[in-house]
Amino acid sequence: VTREMRSKAKTVNFGIIYGISAFGLQQRLNIPRAEAAELIQNYFAEYPQVKKYIDATIEFARKHGYVHTQSGRRRYLRDINSRSRPAVAAAERLAMHSPIQGTAADILKLAMIRVHQALRTGKFKTKMLLTVHDEIVFDLYRDEQTQVLPVIEQAMTGAFEMRVPLVVEMGYGENWLAAH
Repeated sequence: VTREMRSKAKTVNFGIIYGISAFGLQQRLNIPRAEAAELIQNYFAEYPQVKKYIDATIEFARKHGYVHTQSGRRRYLRDINSRSRPAVAAAERLAMHSPIQGTAADILKLAMIRVHQALRTGKFKTKMLLTVHDEIVFDLYRDEQTQVLPVIEQAMTGAFEMRVPLVVEMGYGENWLAAH
């Protein structure tokens, strides 16, 4: 898989979760609209459960006025039953991606708490510095590396109980770019 193929697939995947139209996908990928529409159609044909999830989530939002994360945190959507079509469309897009984005945010925050506790318990000098999207950046001490990396990984993978395992990819280097 080339970098370009991965980038295109990422655009399609995230675009669909955010409710992208054929026009929007056309603009992002710089392809004809018919090709963009076909990509979306083929995606749903290949992954019909995604379409079922989206439809069920929007229906739930219309009925209850909110969606929720896997941990139960709610996002209320006041415009989901509005008379304004643009307002409804925006609320539907929020309904589609909020449970996914919100659950990812919940998992990251829970992982940060567990990592902080593990670092304190282990009396490590390594510190969490910041988050970048779904990553946690650390100030890692070389003399602790072999002991602390498995501790961090264990704390992160155990942060949230799911049917599929949480996988943690770790990298390190002199700077954030080198760690990738």
